[in-house]
Formats: sequence, structure tokens, C-alpha cells
Amino acid sequence: MSNLPPRPAPFSDAEMARRRSRLAEACAARGVDRVVLYGAERSGTAVPWLTRWPVTREAAVVFGADERDTMFVHFHNHIRLASEMARDADVRWGNESTIAEVIAELERRGGTSQTIGMVGTIPYQLRDALAARFSGVVDLTPDYTAIRTIKSPEELEHLRYGAALSDAALDALVDGIAIGRSDYELIDRVERAYVPLGGTTHIHYLSITPMAAPDRPVPAQQPVGAKVQRGSVLVTELSAAIRGYSGQVLRTIVVDEEPTAQYAELHDVALRAYTAVTGAIRDGVHASELHAAAALVTEAGYRLNDDLVHGFGGGYLPPVIGRLEDPVPDVTLRSGMTIVVQPNVMTMDGSAGVQTGELVLVTDGGFERLHTAEQGLVRVSTGA
Repeated sequence: MSNLPPRPAPFSDAEMARRRSRLAEACAARGVDRVVLYGAERSGTAVPWLTRWPVTREAAVVFGADERDTMFVHFHNHIRLASEMARDADVRWGNESTIAEVIAELERRGGTSQTIGMVGTIPYQLRDALAARFSGVVDLTPDYTAIRTIKSPEELEHLRYGAALSDAALDALVDGIAIGRSDYELIDRVERAYVPLGGTTHIHYLSITPMAAPDRPVPAQQPVGAKVQRGSVLVTELSAAIRGYSGQVLRTIVVDEEPTAQYAELHDVALRAYTAVTGAIRDGVHASELHAAAALVTEAGYRLNDDLVHGFGGGYLPPVIGRLEDPVPDVTLRSGMTIVVQPNVMTMDGSAGVQTGELVLVTDGGFERLHTAEQGLVRVSTGA
């Protein structure tokens, strides 16, 4: 990809110190003495945000202001690399029970008369054990999420690279479309576009259905063996990441034929909705204004089957503006937020749908595109 920006360097010590400072401020505001950050089964953003270590089987971090972190990992053979990546933490084996090790470390640091904060999807066993052992337990996940909504310069650099990787994935998908080619084969090409460039997969959703007889309105979360045919429509949502920071690009593609009247109208409505919503973006705007900007979807006789807008970049973040019939969150956009605008316009019966959109940066007076992929309906001619 010729316009790929330079791969960003790993997060600096100054950036990691900024994160620790923000977490310490949240602790002080909530009366929390120490925090447990948790992730499992390759899921959870808090542990890598604080330590640089992506979660594998299980990872739990004990954090205290002005203290060195202790991180417990599930597999003994992961300790070496975890110690290299999370170089500011004391990395240990979780032994037979990570929960027991976390509690022992907390007691060693401050006894049982302390208030413990929790960040992440904490299993009930850990939550109950903390509540039974310490004076108080506070869910700090909302505070952590609030910290993540405004991006630092280094985070934005990573997101720009993730957006470029996602655009490269889209290019590879479009270039790889051929009659008879399956979604399995196309997703293989998608991953080959960014893995050699240091990228990892966040998601690659793809649906393939005939325009003349559509059977799905939204990108499929798993390949199903569908194959490209003349007159197919492909709807895709692609996110490639660098160190957990990914772009997100959504497009609709028609193969060897012009869009049917139905798909032409669906996509026209979706593109107008995207333009209206992004046109309302600016620092200080309330989520209700973005929601109102998409009212043209309902007026055109269609509905949404996916969130209209969601925060993104280091997690699925506020504001999350769902379908038009869903409640509107009481959230105000701030400069430095990164959000995905993605109108998934579909027929009322759910038989056909399109999606378009991408990740953008909220600025003082509007928004900035982080992607360079051409906007609009994508037309592919296979020559078959």
C-alpha cells in the first residue's frame, strides 16, 4: 500500500506514565487504594493499556499509585515474553489460582482494610473473593472507559496506522473478488494485506448474497462458505490493528452488475445518512443531534440493524448511538474522541441491507477522516 504511514514506535515511557497518572487520579477521586485490572481469553483492553501486554489465557494486574505493578499470567511459558513487553511490571505465574495470588499480593501491600477498584470484565469468583476479603470494592471500569475516550497523540498515531491497515485490507478484498471465490478465500486475502505489516485482526466481517434474492442485511461475523457470483453484493466491516488500536472501514460492493433499484436506494440513503451525521460532528455536540441527523433513514421507509455511531479505538466506547428506535445516550462529543459512523440501512423485513462508514476523529469544529479509502458504493468487474 503506497500511502501507508510509517509504523508507529511502541508506546513511550511518557505515554505509559500518562496512563498511570490518569488511573491514579481516578483512584483518588473514588477513594480507592489499589486496583485489579483483569482480562482473559485474549479479551480485555485494560491490561495492555496499562502494561503493553496483550491478554492471552488470563492476566491480572495489581496497581497502586507510586508502586510497581504486579501482573499474574496463567501460563508459565508466557512469563518470558510478558516480562519483556510489560517491562515496568513484576510478572509472575498465576499458579493454581490467579485469584488467590491477586488477593495475597493486595494483602501484602495494604492489608485487608483497603478499598479495591476493579477494571475489566471481572469474573464473579474474583469479585466475590475481593468483596469478602477487603473493606470495599468499587467498579472503576466506567472511570477507565472515560479516560479512554480522549486519545493522546501517540494513540492517534496508532489509530492512523490501524486505519491504513484496514484500508489495505479493503483493497485486498476488492482486488481478490472473483466468480466462485468463497468468503473463506477472501478473508484469507484480507489478513495477508496487513499481517506482514505488523497488523493483527480485530474483525473481518463479510456477507455475500445475490442482489436479486438477498438473504442477509448485515456483514456476517463468521464466514459461511458463501461464494461470489455475478450480481452478488458484498457488505463488509474490516478492522486491522496495531498494538490493539484499529481502524474500521465499512463498504458495500456490487459484482459485475449495476446495483438493483433496491440496492441503489438503500446505499443512497446510507450515504446520505453518513454525510448528515458526520456533518453534525463537532466538539460539544450532544448525541441527540447525531441521532436526529439520521432521521432521513426512517423517512425513507428503512431502518437500522446496527449501531449508528460508536466510540472506538482501544475498545468499544461511548457514545454508543444504537438503532433509531433505541434510547439516545446522554453523551456529549469532545475533541479528541474517535468514533465510527456506520449507518447499516436495511429493508423493514430485514431481507436486504447495506453498510457504509468509517472511523473519524472529533475536532473542535468538525471531524477528520482517519481513512483514505474511497467513499461510496464499490463496483467490481471480474471480467468473467
